[in-house]
This record gives sequence, C-alpha cells and structure tokens, in this order.
Amino acid sequence: MKMKVKEVADLVGISVRTLHHYDDIGLLTPSETTESGYRLYSDDDLEKLQQILFFRELDFPLKKIRNILESPSFDRNEALQMHRKMLLEKRRRLDQMIETIDKTIQFTKGEIDMTNEEKFAGFDFSQNPYEEEARERWGDEAIDKTKAHYAAMSEDERKAVEQQFNNIYRKIAALRKGEPDSDEAQAAIQEWYDFLNQNSGHHFSLEAFKCIGQMYVDDERFTKNIDQYGTGLAKFMCDAMTVFADRNKKS
Repeated sequence: MKMKVKEVADLVGISVRTLHHYDDIGLLTPSETTESGYRLYSDDDLEKLQQILFFRELDFPLKKIRNILESPSFDRNEALQMHRKMLLEKRRRLDQMIETIDKTIQFTKGEIDMTNEEKFAGFDFSQNPYEEEARERWGDEAIDKTKAHYAAMSEDERKAVEQQFNNIYRKIAALRKGEPDSDEAQAAIQEWYDFLNQNSGHHFSLEAFKCIGQMYVDDERFTKNIDQYGTGLAKFMCDAMTVFADRNKKS
C-alpha cells in the first residue's frame, strides 16, 4: 500500500518539507503523484529513503548522495555494509568522547589526574562535516586535492598530522586571552597557515585564509568545535587570522 507524504514523514520522523525538498532536487521522487497532486511513496521509495538517511547520518551532502544512488555501480547491500562499518566507527569515537567527558568531570572535582593527551581523547577532525560548505566557498578542486592528499598518507603520517594539528590549536588556545596582533599570536597563526598549506594539497591565498577565520565565528558549528580547545578560541583565531592576512598583503 502506498503512503502519502504526511504518513511517510510521521513514520520516519522527518518533516514534510524535507521530503518535498528531496523531491525538488531529484533525490527522492515518489513513484506516483495523483491528479490532485498528492505524492504517493511505494515500498521501493521507502527503501531508498532509508538509504538516504543512513548517508545523512554519516554527514554526506545531499548532492553526493544523489550521485552515489544514481551511479550504475551502486549496490544497496554493499552500501549497507559500508554504513554499518562507518556507524560502528562513529559509535566507537562517541564512546571514547563520553569516557573523556566522564574523566574530565572527575578531574575537575580533583578526583583524578589527566594528561593533556587524555583530555583530547576521542576528538577527530580528520573527517570534515562541513565539506559541502567548503566546496561552495572554494570549489571542488581545492577540496578534492585536500582529500586526495590526506588519503595518500600512511597511518603513521596521518597520526603525525593530527598530533601537529592538536598541538597548534592548544598553542593558540593558550594565547587566546591576549591580543590577536601580538608577536606570539601571529607566530602561532603563521604556523597554522603553514600547516594548512602543507597538509591540504592546496595553497590557500591570504584572502581565503581570512575567509576561513571568519567562518569560525559565522558558523556556530565551527565555533562549537573550535571552542572545545578553549572558550573564545574561535573568535580569537578569526581576529588573529584577519590581522595575519592583512599584514602579509601589505608586505
């Protein structure tokens, strides 16, 4: 029996507006539309919707999902196995972060000691949840080069890059209560600029670097992630990156 859009929305727990949007962009077009304009979803449509939502849970952008599902080589069972593997990894990281939170609560109460490494156990910035926005801002070529550059690294090289990333952020976080134009802050931001250009497979212009800093405060998701290293860090980095870009343009 086919279902109307409101029935599907209630079943799945998403909005009617979302289903309409999926239809509008060609991601999920219901198998039938009545003369009066009602969308009717078949069992096959629901299976496709399930697949879409698995991808969304893993932060795939809608355009990427559509391309995957439209590919002649797409195999549903293979995709389900991939979803399972990725969700297990996501659960593992979340469990580790919950453990880090529990330890941090004990640490703040003075019940245990924590090393700096333990304070950041579970954080993983190797997967970018904002890839779609990045592609819109700087284009596919820059993002594809970054992903290819990272994928070509060995496991040890990736760990070294992630450690360097964390070290730079901790260094800048320790300076965030000072002035963003101080020599110490600008030296740390220079290190961040060099890190991005050395480890992304793409050279970011000073203007792009400045835009990245602005995005740290314009997008609350970035702010939330960055401020995990210290409250106010996103704003401080934005200001310091602006100073860095403006100064170096003049030199």
